[in-house]
Amino acid sequence: MQGFPGGAPDPQQLQATMLAIEQACSLIQLHMNPSEAEKVITSLHSSLMPYQVCRFILETSQKPNARFQAAGAIGDAAVREWGVLTDDNKRSLIIYCLNYVMEHASSPDGYVQSKVSAVAARLLKRGWVEFSDQEKAAIFFEVEQSIRGIHGPNRQFAAINFLETLVSEFSPSTASAMSLPKEFHEQCEYSLEVQFLKDFYCWAQAAVFNTADKILNSTVTIPDERACSAALRLMFQILSWNFKHTVEHESSDAKINFGLRIDTINLKKFERSLVKPGSMWREILISSGHPTWVLNFYTTLRQKYSYDTLWGDSPIAVSCRQLIVQLCSLAGSVFPNDNGDAQIKHLMLILSAVVLWIEPPDVITASIRNGGSESEFIDGCHALLSIASLTTGSLFDNLLKSIRPYGTVNLLSALTSEAVKSVLNNQSEEETWGIDSLDILLETWNVLLGDVDADKNPISTDGALASSSLFKMIVESHLKAAADSAFEDTDDTEYFHVSVSKRDEQLALYALIARASANTTIPFLAQLFSERFARLNQVFLLSCNLPELLRKEKLLSYTASVALYILLFCGGVFLQLTFNRFF
Repeated sequence: MQGFPGGAPDPQQLQATMLAIEQACSLIQLHMNPSEAEKVITSLHSSLMPYQVCRFILETSQKPNARFQAAGAIGDAAVREWGVLTDDNKRSLIIYCLNYVMEHASSPDGYVQSKVSAVAARLLKRGWVEFSDQEKAAIFFEVEQSIRGIHGPNRQFAAINFLETLVSEFSPSTASAMSLPKEFHEQCEYSLEVQFLKDFYCWAQAAVFNTADKILNSTVTIPDERACSAALRLMFQILSWNFKHTVEHESSDAKINFGLRIDTINLKKFERSLVKPGSMWREILISSGHPTWVLNFYTTLRQKYSYDTLWGDSPIAVSCRQLIVQLCSLAGSVFPNDNGDAQIKHLMLILSAVVLWIEPPDVITASIRNGGSESEFIDGCHALLSIASLTTGSLFDNLLKSIRPYGTVNLLSALTSEAVKSVLNNQSEEETWGIDSLDILLETWNVLLGDVDADKNPISTDGALASSSLFKMIVESHLKAAADSAFEDTDDTEYFHVSVSKRDEQLALYALIARASANTTIPFLAQLFSERFARLNQVFLLSCNLPELLRKEKLLSYTASVALYILLFCGGVFLQLTFNRFF
């Protein structure tokens, strides 16, 4: 290749170096003399102008690990020697890596192609400020052609994978170290966001559109479906970008009045940020009906594969749901300045599709316990959390009422009830979906009710009744678990093996739920408190006369465990009420 750096190669030296690298990789795999093997590999990465030998290894070696190391050495050397490389050298290295990825797109050693793709992305960023717009456009032209499927599904997947890597490289949180000032990375980030990111999204859209009919009509090949999944994943990744260079509406008072939040909420356990790409993205994300198309595509696929309980874990299903959940978080001037009407309709649209993933809660959780996939259920819970982070409690509750005779809070209560039952009934098992979903759902309650201004936008009467019933179920379930644990002899099944901090965290969130319907939950707790402490007193008096019997039956432990949890619940609720009263 013209412009490829390095002098005229010595064939014997190339062969000897390749054999040494292959042997070193084999020794590391076999855990034999790894320190010496690592020295050999390190010498390649740190050698001066190793490009010709690395190219020889990439094109000749039959050992995937050797090719992987050669690709990494090209990237390390090019970044280190960037100042002495000519402009032709720099462009040639990037184009060579991209061509290699495309030509080997059907290779079974995908991790090698991913490494070469990552090197191309890293070097393109390193030269981003130096390259002209025409040079960048020339590189991206071939990438776009491949993504649109002109060169077949394997190259399509390879090109999409390259853009995934490139977006990751330009994102500050995942960028490679280059020993360059912060300003360089910020300049690259700004340029990619303003000039290219929207185009990348459109190319990914086109890739999905081009394969959608094949997938829905069962004429798709495995490479086609793989490319479609990758395109959906790229769209999700782009919408996860931290958009900084957008212009927002001058006034957001109307949105606030209609129940929309405008600021990002800091969640306790999950990272969730508003997606604000700006008005320049409105056509491709909102006006074009893009969310509707994605939702219909997933719903149709879901119905098509309804016989397969594990389809929900397939790459295309996971990628599509990730995109849908991310679309929940769209906000700002990507929507027209219409008092929040378009954004509210957008949330209702997504909720109407997502509700199929999580309703009816008892049926779906029973299916999961019988071996079904839990990923769709978990993603549905994440979608509710995203919607809650954009709305006040009253708007959140009303969103579902357009398609159901009850509000979203009722659904949230039913979901939380099933999650609590799962956690308490399966403490000694390895299943984690109950714990995961409960964490998400309790975070959703915290978003809805934890705001100091929550009482200014109260949930409906039906929602308050649902939260009251949920709290009573939670208390009774925990008391039963506490009572049962008092009679267990083994440590593995003890209810109180949960850490104190975890328990207190959950109790604080349960107390928020109780606060939403304090007029019924406080009397309920007071009655329980009175009944159980009267029983504790009776047991204590009985223990004075029959100590041996009580030790044998553990009645005292049983009653004390239950009483302790009632005290904890009462304390949490009263603390919430006190905080709400004074702050």
